[in-house]
Amino acid sequence: MSNEQKNGVKKNITNSVFQFSVIGFFSGLVITVIGYAIALSENDLVFTFQNLAKLHSTNEHLFILTLLPFLILLAGVFAGRVTYKVSEKFYDLQHLKNNNLHELENFAEELSKGNLEIEYTPEKGNQLGNIMIELRNNLQKNKEEDARRKKEDEQRNWTATGLAQFGETLRNNNSDMNLLANEVISQLCAYINAVQGGLFLIDDQIENDVHFELMAHFAYNRKKYCQHRVGLSEGLIGRAAYEKSSIYIDEVPDDYIEVTSGLGEANPKVLLIVPIKTEDAVLGVLEISSFTPFEQYVIEFVEKVAGSIATTIAAVKTNLNNQKMLEDSKIQEELRKQQEEEMRQNIEEMTATQEDFNQRSAIFESFENAIDNSFYRAEFDLNGNLVLANNTFISQLGYATIDDIKGHHVSMFVSPTEHEDFNHIWDELTHKKNYEKYLRFATKSGKDVWMLSTFSGQKSTYGTMQSVLFIGIESTKQKETEIAIKNQISAVNDSCIMFDYATSGRMTSYNQKFATTLGFTDDQLKDYNVFNLMSSVDQDSFEATWNEIINGKPYSCEVKVKAASTDIWLAINFTPIQNDRGEYTQIVAIASDITTLKLAEETIKKQDNELKTQAEQLEAAATNLEEAVANAKQEVKAQSLEIERIKMRNEKTLEGLRDAVVTISREGNIEFFNRAAESLWGYSRMEVLGQNIKKLFRKYTEEDNEFMANLLHPDKRKTVGMRENVEILAKDGTEKPVVILLSGAKVQNEYTYTAFIQFNEAE
Repeated sequence: MSNEQKNGVKKNITNSVFQFSVIGFFSGLVITVIGYAIALSENDLVFTFQNLAKLHSTNEHLFILTLLPFLILLAGVFAGRVTYKVSEKFYDLQHLKNNNLHELENFAEELSKGNLEIEYTPEKGNQLGNIMIELRNNLQKNKEEDARRKKEDEQRNWTATGLAQFGETLRNNNSDMNLLANEVISQLCAYINAVQGGLFLIDDQIENDVHFELMAHFAYNRKKYCQHRVGLSEGLIGRAAYEKSSIYIDEVPDDYIEVTSGLGEANPKVLLIVPIKTEDAVLGVLEISSFTPFEQYVIEFVEKVAGSIATTIAAVKTNLNNQKMLEDSKIQEELRKQQEEEMRQNIEEMTATQEDFNQRSAIFESFENAIDNSFYRAEFDLNGNLVLANNTFISQLGYATIDDIKGHHVSMFVSPTEHEDFNHIWDELTHKKNYEKYLRFATKSGKDVWMLSTFSGQKSTYGTMQSVLFIGIESTKQKETEIAIKNQISAVNDSCIMFDYATSGRMTSYNQKFATTLGFTDDQLKDYNVFNLMSSVDQDSFEATWNEIINGKPYSCEVKVKAASTDIWLAINFTPIQNDRGEYTQIVAIASDITTLKLAEETIKKQDNELKTQAEQLEAAATNLEEAVANAKQEVKAQSLEIERIKMRNEKTLEGLRDAVVTISREGNIEFFNRAAESLWGYSRMEVLGQNIKKLFRKYTEEDNEFMANLLHPDKRKTVGMRENVEILAKDGTEKPVVILLSGAKVQNEYTYTAFIQFNEAE
């Protein structure tokens, strides 16, 4: 109730109270006069003040009659005040009710306009107000749910579009690893609004130097930690690869990464490192940075892209390895047949020599000399102690003379891993004349050497066993290749879908992943053929293709396969295999499940109009890119000429040094030989260039000098940065003491080593 209204009510009540009080006062006064008149009349008295006083003295109740006008006046004032307070409360309650109703109407009107943020607090007991509050809360909740669903739909569409885009990129660039890496990292950074990114792939070409190599980068400009090579356990990249999980850091140190652009320099605050992994191994790492945090769905998207990259890289490596394995297998098979044929011919010659003793002796002596030059040969007594051995056996196992090993037990030469099986072989030699087996021997230094070993029991003239003859052919490379092929085939079986067909199209074998992926049992696959893979529409067109495959033409395709529960998409490579007569008798199929990618492609088709516009933009960008590539080629050509000039200048500098300088490749071939080196060794430059470094030094073993043994061995890791006192072997056969210092360098993935050599006059 406003003050003006209250004042109006107060004025009205005051006027009424005054009127009622005046009327009451005069009414009481009239009653008092009448009462006095009646009292005077009953006592026969006239109206005088003395008579009134006399009546008051005899009748005390007349005092009340005298006070009656004043009492009525006070009662009127009191009644007016009570009436005022009651009216005031009534007007306040009415005004409060009107205000609450107005607030409720205003609240409802704002809700109808969509304003869900308006505040309203109903009074206690206002059921309608509580219902309106509950309605407002429900509308707010529904609005939040709609916004959340809309955001999730946008994120899913964004993820599906990105996966389809990267799937297309991976398929179109899976023949060139460098191009693939550059396309992926540039598109990924652009798609997720990252300012910087790098793609590292594992480099395991050198067994003792496995590391991550930076294959591609986007806006990459590290100031303090710029590395193109990262160790397996080095930094955050090594940690992510070791743990096989992503690392997300939203507070990157200021000195970790720096981005330079035309607007200046800045430090990204967010870093995301995601391993590129398959189920079995880590193939690389993605490192991405940004000025703004990545949401969880973006991180999950990058992890999915990393999985697709890993699958593509694994498939490319698998195809290359399979091709190499097939080629190696053919070479090994031809070598084995050649060796078997040579052994057969030798045995036939040995049998023919038995017709004449003298002729047999001459042929046997010739054969023995050939074996001494080409095969490992040794003779043991029945207790297994060495009696005789040829130079090939002695030197290849790392010993100097027969005296070093004569009388030692055969177990000394057999690798410890073969002892259990070999003991069984030795026990059977007394009952079986010959025993042939691939056996692993151990050199003096502990290195394993595989040999195709033949043990023959030698009988005396009395028919009793008197000794055991051993003949061996070194087959380390062949055996290691065979083991590697088996392991690689096992790895392919575990990671890829594999199945074989006869030329008729009948399936002859399949791995477990084939049955698991298609969901078939062995009974269901018993009569399965290549045409079961195709739909009825594709079968007719595939017949002509199958005829080309069985005639030696490899074929790759993407096909929808009828699986047990649902259709799936497979990417299949058909490779025909020849037998020893050059006939194609088997078709090997290697496949991978691309159902997810195909489903993503179907999603992309719905956005065809948008993609066409983007294609036109990309075409324009490609034209610009071609011009940039042409300019880059000119720059690379200029850089190559500059490198060649620097190389010639360095060679001229080294040529003028007083110290002998020799540069070799990683395989040990001599690439540079200065005038001081010619003077020191006595060789001319043309006599040593292209020759192996072993030509310049005497033979060293690890026991003699580990530094020189590593330098002279092509597969050993060289020791650089350390001075060593050694001896060289001059052209005239003399040995000279020198001091050698070795340094190493890597230029465009090629390792070279340069030796600086001084004649040691002190010795």
